Amino acid sequence: MLLRVTVLTVVLLGLVAFSILLAKVTLTPSPASEDIVTSNLQPGRSLRQYAEDYTFLAACKQAGGNVLLGVPFGLLLPFLVPRRLRMISMTLLTAAVMVLVELVQGALVTGRAFDIDDVILNTSGALLGYFLLGRRISHSYHAHAHTPRAEAVEPEAEPKAAERKTPYRTKTKTGTTKTGTTKAGTPARGTTKAKEPVETGARTGSTRLPKARGSSGRPTAGVGQPGSGRALLDRLRRR
Repeated sequence: MLLRVTVLTVVLLGLVAFSILLAKVTLTPSPASEDIVTSNLQPGRSLRQYAEDYTFLAACKQAGGNVLLGVPFGLLLPFLVPRRLRMISMTLLTAAVMVLVELVQGALVTGRAFDIDDVILNTSGALLGYFLLGRRISHSYHAHAHTPRAEAVEPEAEPKAAERKTPYRTKTKTGTTKTGTTKAGTPARGTTKAKEPVETGARTGSTRLPKARGSSGRPTAGVGQPGSGRALLDRLRRR
């Protein structure tokens, strides 16, 4: 904030001093030139006149003076105009001020007239001052003055030293061997029931005798069964 106030104060004082100098140079009457000076609305006409009618030193003094008169605009105005389109704003403002000065010269000041070439030379001087020094120092000023202060930011919590890593789930095929264990030697998750050989006709603790079959292969009822009446009858016949 202090830097901004200091710079703006210096710029305003510079503009006041430059305005006084500009008024003294441009608005001072010149009765000796009253019959010579005429208004010029054609760009380049006065420059050709300097080259043809003036000596080299006189031409440089006349044209160079108008250029130097516009340099302070290129040094001071960039501090006051917005950062966006700064060069264009400075150029247009310089041209507008110098057109106003030339109009006052032609209307109110004796021995002076409106000259469009003076406006062009003054504006060129403003651009020269801007590119040589004004752009650099104004850019540094705006960068420091309009940059918001960095807000205090609380430090973020440090990450945990050892983060838990989620185990990867791997699907493994567990095959069963004849003994009911996996190939790796670990017991299988499910219990596998071993298939026990079942004999034909086996039941809980008792076995059935095979039925007697006849000559045709069909089982004969009661034949060979002990205790049956028919077996007794066969025995008696054999005796």
